[in-house]
Amino acid sequence: MKKRVSVSMLALAFVFTFVFAAGQAIAKDMTATDYKAAAEKVITDVSVSEAKAMFDKGGCIFLDCRTAKEYKMGHVPGSVNMERGLVEFYMATKVTEDKNAKIIVYCKTGGRSCLCAKTLLEMGYHNAVSMTGGWKAWEAAGYPID
Repeated sequence: MKKRVSVSMLALAFVFTFVFAAGQAIAKDMTATDYKAAAEKVITDVSVSEAKAMFDKGGCIFLDCRTAKEYKMGHVPGSVNMERGLVEFYMATKVTEDKNAKIIVYCKTGGRSCLCAKTLLEMGYHNAVSMTGGWKAWEAAGYPID
């Protein structure tokens, strides 16, 4: 009887520890601004002029993480459109499996692309960066658009 109680108590302690630890990892009261600030600490931003130089040089993927509707209204020529919420599911099958590919992520102003670049880094894409200012900065600079 004592052996069963000990095993049961150990199992119960494990469950409580796991639930408490999981709750700590999930129970954060973060805003969108907090998420972006946390992402900015781990990603690399490139200016729109740096992104244009990379565009001119070639050999990189421009990933537009805006909605399909936004993309149809104008985008960087040759860019691939994949909404931010789908990147985890389709990046490897629809864009590239190459974890060393140079990827410039952009959105309208830089918020979604920042979060998307962080996601790509977490997925092992070592050269994913976010374009500061996003589509608005590209368009305002007078760079080519489709």
